[in-house]
Amino acid sequence: MRTHDSLLVTIAVVICTIATTSTAYIKGNGWEQIPNVNDPMVQEIGRWAVAEHARQASDGLQFKRVVSGMFQVVSGKNFKLRIDAVNGDGKDGVYRAQVYDQPWTQTRTLDYFVPTN
Repeated sequence: MRTHDSLLVTIAVVICTIATTSTAYIKGNGWEQIPNVNDPMVQEIGRWAVAEHARQASDGLQFKRVVSGMFQVVSGKNFKLRIDAVNGDGKDGVYRAQVYDQPWTQTRTLDYFVPTN
């Protein structure tokens, strides 16, 4: 009887572990607000997004700051950012960018960069 009870407890623990891990995995793949957009890493990703856009578009856009954003954990992280920047004529603008970042492979890609207005 003790062996049977131990087996049932072991099975219950395994099932709970699998259920908890699966739930965390699903939640982790959803988009979440960046809790602190002033974090230097978030600002650096925004700065990189503007520089990459400026390199591709040759429009002289200059980074000011990331004002808000969301992230999604994948094999790395996706970032959706709202960025304040200044165009070549000195006019302020707000832009939306999505960046994929995988630091351990030194991979970073700009998925899109568009004005909000």
